[in-house]
Amino acid sequence: MYWMEFMTVALVHLLAVASPGPDFAVVVRESVAQGRRAGSWTALGVGCGIFVHVAYSLLGIGLIVSQSIVLFNLFKWLAAAYLVYLGWRALRARPMSLEAIDGTNAPVARSAWRAFVIGFVTNGLNPKATLFFLSLFTVVISPDTPLLVQAGYGLYLAGATALWFLLVAWLFSRGRVRAGFARMGHWFDRLTGAVLIGLGARLALSEIG
Repeated sequence: MYWMEFMTVALVHLLAVASPGPDFAVVVRESVAQGRRAGSWTALGVGCGIFVHVAYSLLGIGLIVSQSIVLFNLFKWLAAAYLVYLGWRALRARPMSLEAIDGTNAPVARSAWRAFVIGFVTNGLNPKATLFFLSLFTVVISPDTPLLVQAGYGLYLAGATALWFLLVAWLFSRGRVRAGFARMGHWFDRLTGAVLIGLGARLALSEIG
């Protein structure tokens, strides 16, 4: 009964997740600089961040936030500040050593958790994702759709997002790709940092609130 609605949700989500943004930039940076493990954990963090948007969409909190200029702008500025923070750290990156490139000296457990948190917070604090999910759950998804079915949509969205960025992590953590980026070393990190700062500034100055 809900297959057509689900296909619409899946198509809209595919178009949204495939467009470059903060999630993509962060996953690529972690994959290139830290390797497949960190990139994969970042991708999983991004996927789990989707649950934040799904949760408040189902609870109706997203509608409240979107109707409050103060709350939405506060949310927007927090996200912008976090992106600028990540970008500033990337701008200060030093050339990668051979040990860092092959990951032999990386603290696995701690770096995995840090990578997950970076992905989770980057996605969870993205106010444009708030607008996307608010539109999705109010325009595309019928209010008559059972809550359990809507939750199923949310589970799919989180899983599909994680799978997409796991693919991105796999592609950008491959030996040849990393070797190519390693030749540019810290210049790649600095370029990514500039992109993240640019995204943060654009978000802070945008009029979506």
